[in-house]
Amino acid sequence: MAPDSKTGMNSLGFPKAPADTRVVVAMSGGVDSSVVAAQLAEEGYDVVGVTLQLYDHGAALAKKGACCAGRDIHDARRVAEAMGFPHYVLDYENTFREAVIDEFADAYLAGATPVPCIRCNERVKFKDLLQTAKDLEADCMATGHYIQRKTGAAGAELHCAADPARDQSYFLFSTTPEQLDYLRFPLGHLASKAETRALAVKYGLSVADKPDSQDICFVPNGNYASVIEKLRPGAADPGEIVDMDGQVLGEHRGVIHYTIGQRRGLGIGGLSDPLYVVKLDPEARRVVVGPKEALTTRVVPVREINWLGDAALTSRREWEVAVKVRSTRPPRSAVIRPVSDTEAEVELLTPEEGVSPGQACVFYAPEGSRVLGGGWIWRGR
Repeated sequence: MAPDSKTGMNSLGFPKAPADTRVVVAMSGGVDSSVVAAQLAEEGYDVVGVTLQLYDHGAALAKKGACCAGRDIHDARRVAEAMGFPHYVLDYENTFREAVIDEFADAYLAGATPVPCIRCNERVKFKDLLQTAKDLEADCMATGHYIQRKTGAAGAELHCAADPARDQSYFLFSTTPEQLDYLRFPLGHLASKAETRALAVKYGLSVADKPDSQDICFVPNGNYASVIEKLRPGAADPGEIVDMDGQVLGEHRGVIHYTIGQRRGLGIGGLSDPLYVVKLDPEARRVVVGPKEALTTRVVPVREINWLGDAALTSRREWEVAVKVRSTRPPRSAVIRPVSDTEAEVELLTPEEGVSPGQACVFYAPEGSRVLGGGWIWRGR
């Protein structure tokens, strides 16, 4: 496929033929990244597939439903062989442990609710892997994420995926402007996952019917507590369940088994009104419970902000935006009041329940699809 006759650019935005454009595709072994690699190969690009081995290969072989496991490495290799482009597996196990898993365990023990997939994108895929792509003299790196990269007046912009049900902007807010210049997301414009699977069938890919991954890759069956117990022995020590005045209501089986907003499984029945976990105090080994209204938060302190707006974050006293404090919730109206280039106070115009330290707070333009960055919620109630 030659460059577009009107713009002179190929489909990845370079003023040359696809055959002269090298692109590294981050391949997890799933259908999304496999379709990206196959599509670019069919269009004539110089494709190089790279898969990261992120944790113990032997243990991974027996585990389904998560990315970057042994089976997934095999699937990525099969796609590369079928489409005729080179494929490499890089051992990033130590990096992943240090940059993602250890912080996940420590954050959970500190009573936070970490989001390790964001840290993986930030510290491994879009840092070390991206550098590897540059070392391979690639013009860009492509991934199977559902998000859009558009060119605006001030350069590359990050936008939500066309399909709200597949949008992964919450997990990619920490993508820097420099990274965004180099990255491409060929699936972001698709209207549905069905279109992706149809493309997989079109290219004859063996992964066309492969189920989507549901869990965090190193947390089998979503059982966070069992993983943390292995990583941090003694983390499941029992302690007291107390109300907001400190009155002991019962005993818990380890702070790591509880999350902010949890109601079920507290084992303190017989009370007239339902109680929810409103705070975790790991140092005192206490789970604090209270009424539902105690979960409501209006002001959220945020740090480690990655700002993607055209003007500097501190160029205004406040910004009217929409924000997400959880990946599953729609954006809500808010005001950002910058404290510095990387810290701010976010006021939610409609209070949210269950806002927890360790979660991301992602910023969106009040209208349209643009992602303005985000940061990490860092202080409890």
